[in-house]
Amino acid sequence: MGILYIHHMPAAKKKSQGCPTEATLAVIGGRWKVPILWNLQDGLQRFGELNRLLPGITQKMLTQQLRELESDGLILRTVYAEVPPRVEYSLTDLGVSLRPVLATLTSWGEVYLRWHAAKAQPDAGKRASPKHG
Repeated sequence: MGILYIHHMPAAKKKSQGCPTEATLAVIGGRWKVPILWNLQDGLQRFGELNRLLPGITQKMLTQQLRELESDGLILRTVYAEVPPRVEYSLTDLGVSLRPVLATLTSWGEVYLRWHAAKAQPDAGKRASPKHG
């Protein structure tokens, strides 16, 4: 008999169900979910490859984050009946729909990093806000 996993929705997701922005952040928020999703944009990845692509993540944390993303419908986990078992992860259609969101987050991050670097310069007081470009 197989193991039955029961997924309990975290309190943050329960509270955010009325607000689309909070719901999005509840699903993709945290240190590792966006980098995992980013690395799955180009296609299938095996667990070991994802682990190598994400320096600093533990196997336990990667497993936990992948389970949450699968439970939230963003990724598909495919297990092949081989010895040793081969497991591949890919984006679902719902996960693919996040591509423009990930691209926008990346663009904003680039602007922010430029702003932050300029802020550290001696003439930083002259710049009031980050500018795109």
